[in-house]
Amino acid sequence: KMSVPDYMQCAEDHQTLLVVVQPIGIVPEESFFRIYKRISAVSQVNVRDSQRVLYIRYRHHYPPENNEWGDFQTHRKVVGLITITDCSSAKEWPQTFEKFHLQKETYGSTLYDSRLFVFGLQGEIAEQPRTDVAFYPSYDECETVEKRIEDFIESLFIVLESKRLDRATDKSGDKIPLLCVPFEKKDFVGLDTDSRHYKKRCQGRMRKHVGDLCLQAGMLQDSLVHYHMAVELLRSVNDFLWLGAALEGLCSASVIYHYPGGTGGKVGSRRAQGGSLSAEAGNRHRPGAQEVLIDPGALTSNGINADTSAEIGRAKNCLSPEDIIDKYKEAISYYGKYKNAGVIELEACVKAVRVLAIQKRSMEASEFLQNAVYINLRQLSEEEKIQRYSILSELYERIGFHRKSAFFKRIAAMQCAAPSIPEPGWRACYKLLLETLPGYSLSLDPQDFTKGTHRGWAAVQMRLLHELVYASRRMGNPALCVRHLSFLLQTMLDFLSDQEKKDVTQSLESYTAKCPGTMEVITLPDGLKLPPVPFTKLPIVRSVKLLNLPTSLRPHKMKSLLGQNVSTKSPFIYSPIIAHGRGEERNKKIDFQWVQGDVCEVQLMVYNPMPFELRVENMGLLTTGVEFESLPAALSLPAESGLYPVTLVGVPQTTGQITVNGYHTSVFGVFSDCLLDNLPGVKSNGCTVEVIPALPRLQISTSLPRSAHTLQPSSGDEISTNVSVQLYNGETQQLIIKLENIGAEPLEKLEVTAKTVNTKEKLYGEFLSWNLEDTLSQFPLKPGKIATFTVNIKVKLDFSCQENLLQDLSDDGISVSGLPLSSPFRQVVKPRVETKALNPQESSKVGDFSHVK
Repeated sequence: KMSVPDYMQCAEDHQTLLVVVQPIGIVPEESFFRIYKRISAVSQVNVRDSQRVLYIRYRHHYPPENNEWGDFQTHRKVVGLITITDCSSAKEWPQTFEKFHLQKETYGSTLYDSRLFVFGLQGEIAEQPRTDVAFYPSYDECETVEKRIEDFIESLFIVLESKRLDRATDKSGDKIPLLCVPFEKKDFVGLDTDSRHYKKRCQGRMRKHVGDLCLQAGMLQDSLVHYHMAVELLRSVNDFLWLGAALEGLCSASVIYHYPGGTGGKVGSRRAQGGSLSAEAGNRHRPGAQEVLIDPGALTSNGINADTSAEIGRAKNCLSPEDIIDKYKEAISYYGKYKNAGVIELEACVKAVRVLAIQKRSMEASEFLQNAVYINLRQLSEEEKIQRYSILSELYERIGFHRKSAFFKRIAAMQCAAPSIPEPGWRACYKLLLETLPGYSLSLDPQDFTKGTHRGWAAVQMRLLHELVYASRRMGNPALCVRHLSFLLQTMLDFLSDQEKKDVTQSLESYTAKCPGTMEVITLPDGLKLPPVPFTKLPIVRSVKLLNLPTSLRPHKMKSLLGQNVSTKSPFIYSPIIAHGRGEERNKKIDFQWVQGDVCEVQLMVYNPMPFELRVENMGLLTTGVEFESLPAALSLPAESGLYPVTLVGVPQTTGQITVNGYHTSVFGVFSDCLLDNLPGVKSNGCTVEVIPALPRLQISTSLPRSAHTLQPSSGDEISTNVSVQLYNGETQQLIIKLENIGAEPLEKLEVTAKTVNTKEKLYGEFLSWNLEDTLSQFPLKPGKIATFTVNIKVKLDFSCQENLLQDLSDDGISVSGLPLSSPFRQVVKPRVETKALNPQESSKVGDFSHVK
């Protein structure tokens, strides 16, 4: 029983001669494969004085039991043996030569010829001329290897040709021997060898055998004729196993005719057939094109037909592309009758699939493959199972069944780590699992999952990702485990049940305890790069809003309050064009400023999609444009929290334009940089703001108690405080104002103005008066220093007009309001002394100022 299938078999292998190349004794593996590569490069040889081409198939390992099927299909027969050996001294030579003879006996019954290549032996023995032995000083000095192989192949051809001629000649007087496969021999003991049935069986099998020899010898037309005759003879005696082989031979010869480039998938691996077998290649698939085969004898020496008008032979025996598949089906059905022919049946299925792949008939190809899956061979080793599933996967890939291909590759991956293997191959398992990803519409780039709808079966994808995590763990690579688990959590969050979310996050935390997740790209040994996985869904951000500074910290444009108020408003231009697009919205500049050195705030509206409390250890801003110190926050978001406001803060260290690009988090031990451009559906009011240089800050306090109510509403751009004092007519009181520099910049300028409001009567004399000389002598006021100045309040009223004036005054009070928290004056200006108080007559001309600066 043939036990080892060759999954790489294709139809054109039927015309090859099988040559085994093996080492004798101890040969360095690298040296052996260097020579093997050079030998196997000589795979096609043009036969001298003819148009025929010989094709050679090399193997460095071939099971002897498969060789016993050589009569059944001659391409399975080892006809050539090349051995390679190291021999450094003449003493070793007799023993080396003896080993060569023993090696020949392994395949002795089928060998046509053999060669021994000896490396390292020099001297008298090496100089003796021999045909079967070639001596070379070293593996580097062996220029004639290829020439020796060509000579060797010519000797194989001579034996092949003599066997073909011997078997093809009809010797009517002689009895034709009955060719058998190994398991049949016992069945034919004691049969009547004179019966007509037996003779027909012998004839049919021999015809099929001669067809094989013709195909190997490069005589395609002759092989087709012999196969047809064999089919007729074998069909008449119901010799099904050999009938299947004759039909398969017919298919192989027809495939070689129709597809001169080969079906094995190695592009350009085969030269077009000699003679006119390829002359009609251009016409082959045109409707009504005539298929012509020209007898090699009618060709001139350069391979061009002397009389092109004459159709010397018609390829009437060649099957059409459709018939090839029908005959393959028939042959496989006959093989299926014999359990010992499982390998033959399996290989025939694979050959048919390769042909159908070229014909782009995927559905029929999948039927053949399905049949191949269920063919029961002996108990396969784990390595053979891996090979079997891998080849099935490749074949499904070739016919466009990507998911089926991924399925078998995944089985092959699982087989690499089967419990029965003493040392499971987790690296091979991991590598094969990675190759299945495209078949399941899965990429390892989280960017691919932000666009549109989810592709593929989420349940299968999650299973596959879990397997990648497990394989990574068994390989001893915790960083890979973390990356794959992070990817699973980020991309499959919508498909995970509540329990699965808990399980995945617990696993992730246990892995990140040993190896935290980072934003670095992981490069695998085979060059594949795994991009980082930012947790943009933990939490989900719905909006980003840059906040203005608190009123007390907002910068104010400096202008002389005693000068003329000049409007700087720009003209209003209406435009119906609204700029769309997230990018433009993000880069939109905001109409307020931030100040260098002051704490700035960005408000995010976030949502926790998890069924448990989500702890975000370290959340801060990602910015560009200005040096920025982000002050990270720790959050604890309730389960499925709904929108929840989170304020992130930081301090700009330099001036210029600052853009908030996103935020960073640390969740379950994984550090993420989440860019706003990668977040779908995030609302933003613009993310670029101007940072202006650091400004001085002034805090004002007074000696009087605060007023219970505001005298006049603030316009929003100013800070006011209200103090309350009650005086009798003619009384005087002092208001002491303390000025403290609470910023980091010196205060350089002070201006004071006064304005009286809500008076029903005239005031006489100086109602408010002050002297700034003492105060201004302390300027510029250094950070942390305090200056004071005194305002004298003197009341002198005329009560002659209205009796209820006193009542009004007691209601309204008289207000002195101040700017306690910020002063926008940063340019160096010399202090100016301005002690002149406002006359009541001038008060109506002064602008609407309700504060002291």
